[in-house]
Amino acid sequence: MLNNFIIDEHIKSALKEDINFWDITTDYITDKDDKMSLYLKTRQDGILAGIDVFKRVFEILDNTLEIELYFNDGDEISKGDVLAKIEGCANSILKGERTALNYVQRMSGIATETNKYKKAIESYKAVISDTRKTTPNFRLFEKYSVLMGKGSLHRFNLTDCVMLKDNHIAFLGSITNAVAKVREKLSHTHKIEVECDTLSQVKEALDCKVDIIMLDNMSLDEIKKACEMIEGRAIVEVSGNVNLNSIEDIAKCGVDIISSSAIVAKAYPLDLGLDKK
Repeated sequence: MLNNFIIDEHIKSALKEDINFWDITTDYITDKDDKMSLYLKTRQDGILAGIDVFKRVFEILDNTLEIELYFNDGDEISKGDVLAKIEGCANSILKGERTALNYVQRMSGIATETNKYKKAIESYKAVISDTRKTTPNFRLFEKYSVLMGKGSLHRFNLTDCVMLKDNHIAFLGSITNAVAKVREKLSHTHKIEVECDTLSQVKEALDCKVDIIMLDNMSLDEIKKACEMIEGRAIVEVSGNVNLNSIEDIAKCGVDIISSSAIVAKAYPLDLGLDKK
């Protein structure tokens, strides 16, 4: 998913933003032959994500650097663990450390938060999924991090699946009209999902034989009734007001998917640092 031919341009852009044309600190204090060694350590427990991106930052800056990775993405890590070692040109290491850390800290934070939600419902059939409420131009990294936290991915972009939301339905007047309109041109390879705010909309979506019904901001009682109405005739997704306190009660209702922007938007970067051993 994070192939170099995809991520390299993003990393180069990030390095340009940070270094620009001159690092007036590093370039003034180092000579070209100066060497150093630093270790990537975690100061928190969590799930690692982005370690290969971390490595790639330094490879792009200077392919003579020696980098050893001791953990893989998706691994559980504990406070104090040494995750990687980087050795070589001091100038290159000092220039790249902040950008490299920004990637791996942010990505590990998302993986860690996602895993908390996953563990909260692991006794039920429901899975935790992300949304399209992502950081512009960082979606690839965020969705990859959700996977590393053992979450499930919602559509990656607008081409993946038809998703008729409230404003689409309002534009055409009803779910029935919207589904009929989209089916006129839809490929057989794409599914249709409809956002429902009420039980009457759930019935209408069922009558239209859609593939996925999203129950949006419904109460637990409404979710239970909706699941009884659907009876396996469509995938049931729940979204809205999902957090660590509410997710288990939602899962108990028998839904298939619980989607939440919180696993990305409210994830704090994991506290990682590059230090001397």
